[in-house]
Amino acid sequence: MDAQTHLAIDAELCGQPAELRPHYCRVHMTATTRMAADDRGLVHGGFIFGMADYAAMLAVNDPHVVLGAAEARFLKPVRTGEKIVAEAQVDAAEGKKHRVTVTVSREGGEAVFKGDFTCFVLDRHVLD
Repeated sequence: MDAQTHLAIDAELCGQPAELRPHYCRVHMTATTRMAADDRGLVHGGFIFGMADYAAMLAVNDPHVVLGAAEARFLKPVRTGEKIVAEAQVDAAEGKKHRVTVTVSREGGEAVFKGDFTCFVLDRHVLD
């Protein structure tokens, strides 16, 4: 299955799709020094959220999908150099509204982030 949305995303900053099928996506990423919030290598949570958001968009996989709301829980810190994986699953779809659960974990399984995303599929591009 090919990606139909967010085709211009920078894979270094949001991750690389590793598996994409209807209503599911898995994205891999290595946290880089560009993501560091301090000199100890703490990765800013915005990059983790961005990866999770990207995975959610791909799980819906429509050219006109947008994020409407999110409930995010940061569970553990991430350091530069760590490999992380985001898994997104569409739990419900009613008309234009899609509910997506996303978990970001360290390679090996320890969850660092969990989120519930509400995505909307619009009739046209949000900027039109």
